[in-house]
Amino acid sequence: MAASAEQPAPPARSRRALLAGSVGNLVEWYEFGVYGYFATVIAANFFTPEGGSDVEGLVKTYASFALAFFFRPIGAALFGRLGDRIGRRPTLILVIGLMTVATTLIGVLPTYATAGAAAPWLLTGLRILQGLSAGGEFGGAVSLMTEFAPVGRRGLYGSWQSFTVALGLLGGAGVAALLATVMSEQALHDWGWRLPFLLTLPLGLVALWLRLRLEETPSFRRTEAEPVERPPAADVVRAILLGAGRIMGWAAAGYTFLVVLPSYLQSTLNASFQEALIATVLANVGFAASIVPAGLLSDRIGRRAVMLTGAVLVTALALPLLTLLQDEGASTASKGLGVLAAGAVVGLMAGPGPAMLAEMFPTRVRYTGLGLAYALANAVFSGCAGLIITELVKRTGNADIPAYYAAGACAVSVLALLTLRGDDHRRPLR
Repeated sequence: MAASAEQPAPPARSRRALLAGSVGNLVEWYEFGVYGYFATVIAANFFTPEGGSDVEGLVKTYASFALAFFFRPIGAALFGRLGDRIGRRPTLILVIGLMTVATTLIGVLPTYATAGAAAPWLLTGLRILQGLSAGGEFGGAVSLMTEFAPVGRRGLYGSWQSFTVALGLLGGAGVAALLATVMSEQALHDWGWRLPFLLTLPLGLVALWLRLRLEETPSFRRTEAEPVERPPAADVVRAILLGAGRIMGWAAAGYTFLVVLPSYLQSTLNASFQEALIATVLANVGFAASIVPAGLLSDRIGRRAVMLTGAVLVTALALPLLTLLQDEGASTASKGLGVLAAGAVVGLMAGPGPAMLAEMFPTRVRYTGLGLAYALANAVFSGCAGLIITELVKRTGNADIPAYYAAGACAVSVLALLTLRGDDHRRPLR
């Protein structure tokens, strides 16, 4: 399909779209990340009946976490199809409403001690709704941001999707760390864990208000005015699989270092809940700090160069980082610097990634295509990260499993990223 000339939206509309997409995305990922940060607390309250082992409960918690991720491709297909047919705006409004309701309800669920075996099933059902919503968020937010982006700024605008993911995860980790500091461990396990989930209601309402004020994107309006033939299904499927391969390293390394790290440090390295969360906050700070500069740099030198650098660095440095964390003689400062650097390296892939995916698909299938590519990569390599890492460490006793997992996925991504053209960032959206 031939590329069409870009007709940028007025600056005020572009900024409004960036704000609505960013704030909504931040709320989505705060809501989604809170579950990961409270995994050990949730395991005790929902998946560990009297006499059950803590590790078994944690594995079941991550199984529920993974199940929600496997519903993300369904959400990406469902909401992507909707977004490519009726528009980005109404679909994104629906998505943020669904996530807010599901997460708020988690905050009022009865625990295993109260509801028995029904408790984990109720929690898993709400996690599925979260997964469907998160699956529809990425494709819509990235389509919105990149289709409203000024010429030559898609990398910068798209990077705000990843940046607000980092802010959402950081916000969730920050709230968790604050509660762990000001509350007793008993109070946190009894009722304090509910507070971050309940906080999503006012946050979600703010995001919903911003999205209600949105306009439809220029690219989508042009497809409505001048209908074009949809690309062949086989071409779309190939692009989805290639896109998933290009970001699988980002997905695996991101969730290993940014979300799974707290539980790994507690269950494997015997760190306290507070110490584990502080380490995760540092990793997310490094991640957030590098994303927007990486997106901006990719507008100048190309997506391939920046993303390849990140993938190669994770492949080379994942094992040395874990060795540092395991070293009892290493200083706290050096360990903190290590997790900060790990997050920053992941940001090199996350910054240009959204724009790279948007450039792979024409407007008629962009919401669906990039959403599915992202959801599939995350379903397999993010959603299963906690389950795979926890189970393999349990079975093998090898504390280096997280490093092998992240490095292996990034090595495969290197091969997929080599297929990127160096000038894709200069071409107009199709």
